[in-house]
Amino acid sequence: MKSTTISHLHQWKASGYKFATLTAYDFSFARLFANEGIRVMLIGDSLGMTIQGHKSTLQVTVTDIAYHTAAVRRGAPQALLMADLPFMSYATPEQTFESAAQLMRAGANMVKLEGGEWLAETIRMLTERAVPVCGHLGLTPQSVNIFGGYKVQGRDEAATERLLADALVLEASGAQLIVLECVPVSLALRITQALKIPVIGIGAGNVTDGQILVMYDAFGITSGHIPKFAKNFLEQTGNINSAIRHYIAEVETGTYPANEHSFQ
Repeated sequence: MKSTTISHLHQWKASGYKFATLTAYDFSFARLFANEGIRVMLIGDSLGMTIQGHKSTLQVTVTDIAYHTAAVRRGAPQALLMADLPFMSYATPEQTFESAAQLMRAGANMVKLEGGEWLAETIRMLTERAVPVCGHLGLTPQSVNIFGGYKVQGRDEAATERLLADALVLEASGAQLIVLECVPVSLALRITQALKIPVIGIGAGNVTDGQILVMYDAFGITSGHIPKFAKNFLEQTGNINSAIRHYIAEVETGTYPANEHSFQ
């Protein structure tokens, strides 16, 4: 199989093909995901909670993400890998460049960062220096202390317009992809239709160009609070290989996420 590139994602959006992605953190699961048809993976700072056992993503470092990115790359050499720039790793231009370089050297194809219009110059500088960027809007977990918890974003008109404006600014600044988390379906549709670049949703309904799930949510391994948008595909199928294939099929047909996994 040929390597998946950003161009493929743009072609998928243009053709209306909805694609499934998962988080991945190690060699074995990355290889399994790739073998079953997952062509885009995220090495997310969610590892702070799922692997390290913290209550948020804030403790994760660039070194942590780089370590897991290298492992995932060895397991999925043809996949397109996004790697999170973790909390406070892109506060200044110099810090941003060094953080991004470390992740790209580890095997990432693009870096993901959280925030809106204020990131415009950062994105522009990264893309000028050959680092592709994925933006992340809506519920941005690194801002949990600002939000006062993990809450749906874009509920009122002002917030809706602000998120739409942020998305357009990120695209204009050079972002090649957007992750949109925990927003009403109507807003997700507006943003997806307004952007030329692909939009990957998580808790954003089935109207986005692609979907992403934390792998532990997709297999019912998550303990404690279960996100509304999560679905246990392993429970439906009985084995991990079938669960991955079922997830891909439901994303491609728009069956998942259904109304019960979405915010209105």
